[in-house]
Amino acid sequence: MAFFEGNNMTGGYGKGPDIINSCSVNVERGEIVSILGPNGAGKSTAMKAMLGLLNLKSGSVKINGKDISSLSPQDRVKEGISFVPQTKNVFAGMTVEENLEMGAFLIDKDYKDIIDEIYDLFPILFEKKNQFVGELSGGQRQQVALGRALMIKPHVLMLDEPTAGVSPIVMDELFDHIIKVKRTNVAILMVEQNAKQALNISDRGYVLVTGENRYSGTGKELLEDSRVRSSFLGG
Repeated sequence: MAFFEGNNMTGGYGKGPDIINSCSVNVERGEIVSILGPNGAGKSTAMKAMLGLLNLKSGSVKINGKDISSLSPQDRVKEGISFVPQTKNVFAGMTVEENLEMGAFLIDKDYKDIIDEIYDLFPILFEKKNQFVGELSGGQRQQVALGRALMIKPHVLMLDEPTAGVSPIVMDELFDHIIKVKRTNVAILMVEQNAKQALNISDRGYVLVTGENRYSGTGKELLEDSRVRSSFLGG
């Protein structure tokens, strides 16, 4: 039994067709797991199903052995699950520090120490703490989004395309930060289009095709699998 797991998940949006079919994904604490696959494969849908953003027709979602399949997204957050969407993940008209404070909505005690921990993880945010987030670069905004998601001290961090739209140099920098977060014993589940780079930092990965598990293994195994390479990694 893994720390955070979605088992045999089947479902879609509203009354539409199923987008994921008997899809299973899991991640342990202190581990990075990537969900990969072509466009329309159901990668983000699988993640959203685990967050409770769509109703499953069948299957279950568990955290630390507790079945949370019937919980709302808000109640799943209270179980220690944090999510960074691909877009609209920061408040551009607020400062860096105000954005971090917005992430502390579940904390009923003083959170200054947590903000200090975020600044230790992301030093550039300390430098720019009084700057409006809308004035920051794309990579810096992503660090704000990561920092805000970490304010609740989550057990699980879910990232939807964290390097979308940034340069290769910034992508490497963001992946370095994600590795730092992993070392704090957070379970990280990540949907990522930059498959080769994602597998390089992942402990394990899943390749989905038409909403179903097609391949799975360690990051190294998937990188070396000729079928995965030819279909998804450009040879």
